[in-house]
Amino acid sequence: MRGSDIAELRAFAAVCEHRSFTRAAAHLGMSGSALSQVIRTLEERLGTRLLHRTTRSVAPSEAGERLLAGLLPALRDLEAAVLSVTAREGAPSGRLRINSSRLAALHHLAPLIGPFTQAYPGISLDIVVDDTLIDIVAAGFDAGVRLGESLDRDMVAIRLGGPLRLVAVASPDYCARHGRLQTPQDLLQHRGLNTRWPTDGSPYRWEFERDGQELEIAVPGQVITNEAEMLVRAACDGAGIAYVPEPLVAGLIASGKLIHLLADWSPPFPGFHLYYPSRRQMLPALRAFIDFATAADRIKQSAK
Repeated sequence: MRGSDIAELRAFAAVCEHRSFTRAAAHLGMSGSALSQVIRTLEERLGTRLLHRTTRSVAPSEAGERLLAGLLPALRDLEAAVLSVTAREGAPSGRLRINSSRLAALHHLAPLIGPFTQAYPGISLDIVVDDTLIDIVAAGFDAGVRLGESLDRDMVAIRLGGPLRLVAVASPDYCARHGRLQTPQDLLQHRGLNTRWPTDGSPYRWEFERDGQELEIAVPGQVITNEAEMLVRAACDGAGIAYVPEPLVAGLIASGKLIHLLADWSPPFPGFHLYYPSRRQMLPALRAFIDFATAADRIKQSAK
C-alpha cells in the first residue's frame, strides 16, 4: 500500500470521527478544500461514494460504514506500533479513547482524570459517555468500561471496584403514607419510578433474588426515564420507589433521606470492568492508564 493510500484512509476516518470536514481538516492540519479533494480522490479510486454530505452534516454511506469498520482497528494498530517505538524514548503519549457508561464514568473514571493527566501530561483522554453497549473496536475506541456481565469473551477485562447491587429506595414520607414492603410482590401495590433498558428502550422489569428464588416484577408507576439520577430525586421528593445502583443513593440512605427497602432481596453482582480487545497491540498510553487505574483501585479498596 502506498503512503498516499494510508493518508487518504486516515483522512476518511477523521471525517467520520468528527462528522465535519472543517473539524477533521483542523485535526489533520490541512485546509478544508484539500481534505475534500483527498476524499474525492479516494472515492474515485474505490469507485463508490463513501460519505453522504449535506450543508449541515457528514455521515458515512453504507459502503463507508463497511470500510470504516475494518479501517479503524487497522489504523489503531498502526498507531500502537509507532508509539511502542517512540515510547521507549520517553513517557507514553498520544490520545486514548474510552467509551463508558454514565455511572462508571462518574464513579470510576472522573476521579482518575486529574491525577492521571498530571502524571502523564503527554496523554490526552477522549472519554465518551454512552449507556448503550457498542462495539468499541468498530467504533474506534481503545477501551471501554462496562458491567462485567455484558462483555464479549474476546475482551480482556480488569475489574474496577467491587461488586454492585441495585437497591429499592423510598423517602420516609412515602413509606409513612404507603407502608413498607415485605416482599417484592408488594411492589405491585406501590408507585414505581421506572427505568428503560439502554439497548432497546423497553421498561426494565425489577429483578430480585433470595435463597435461590428469582423474581422479575413489572412495577406499575407514573414515571419512566433513562436517567437514574432523576429517579433518585423523585424518590427523595416522595414520588415513589426507585430501584437504582447503590452508589447513587448510599449517602442518601446513610443520611436518612431515603430508606433501603427489601435489602435481603438485592444480592450483589459483578461490578464494572475496564476492557479492551485482546487481539490488538496495546497502546503505551492504554498500558499506562490500566496500570494507573488498577493501582488507584487497589488503594481505594484497601481503604474501605
